[in-house]
Amino acid sequence: MKLNKVVIFGVGLIGGSFALALRRANAVAEVVGFGRSETTLEQARSLGIIDRIGQDVAVEVNDADLVLLATPVGQMAELMARIAPYLGPHTLLTDGGSTKSDVVAAAYANLGDKVAQFVPAHPIAGAEQSGAAAAHADLYSGKKVVLTPLPENSQDTVARVQAAWQACGANTYSLSYSEHDAVFAAVSHLPHLLSFALVHDLAQRDNRDVLLSFAASGFRDFTRIAASSPEMWRDICMANRSALMSELQAYTAELNTLHSALENNDAAKLEEIFSLAREVRGNWKQQ
Repeated sequence: MKLNKVVIFGVGLIGGSFALALRRANAVAEVVGFGRSETTLEQARSLGIIDRIGQDVAVEVNDADLVLLATPVGQMAELMARIAPYLGPHTLLTDGGSTKSDVVAAAYANLGDKVAQFVPAHPIAGAEQSGAAAAHADLYSGKKVVLTPLPENSQDTVARVQAAWQACGANTYSLSYSEHDAVFAAVSHLPHLLSFALVHDLAQRDNRDVLLSFAASGFRDFTRIAASSPEMWRDICMANRSALMSELQAYTAELNTLHSALENNDAAKLEEIFSLAREVRGNWKQQ
């Protein structure tokens, strides 16, 4: 595919990598960037992520082939309301948000009769780094991107958005937005919540420097994602709080089982839990 013009709101890791991947695939002629920080936008331009810093939303989105919302999910409703009046009839809209029910609700509330032009998406390719300097063309190579199409989307609209993500090197999949949020509450949002919680717990202790000085690879691996953007993960947790609370309740029950086994000196129960976990983890092949 060849896109004449792509407009990106948020030129950090997700949006910047999208632009760089399209460039490498020779799939885009021009990339225009919008963002809250002039410094970040200038950096994105100097790094070759964008060709121009957008000045007039009305002008830029009207003739764009594709608009990507790559901001924290909490900002997307406002952006949709801002750009909706100016979307051209052939301009497609997608996003990179980690939750979908809230984004879909925002689309219905703010895009009006343009909602059929919006195909929600979630690239499963984040990292703990953020900002334009963290962007790279390989971010989506071989990674999953989940599309959650709307009933209003035509097959051609979905296919065009799918092709854009595939041009970035991604493998695309389709889920309903509610199924998406239930799945990722369990395998993404809960792990981030737990990682932040563990580091926060240690951070409040008087001897945290001593504790951290002896932390090794297990702690490092488990807490790596606690270096992620607090703003982004605040928005994700709040947006998917219902599904996340259900997962947190189930995890709390698991912790209570472990606590009971320790309290009762039940070594057999611990080994049973550890053995099943090891078996499932050992057979899991990340793709």
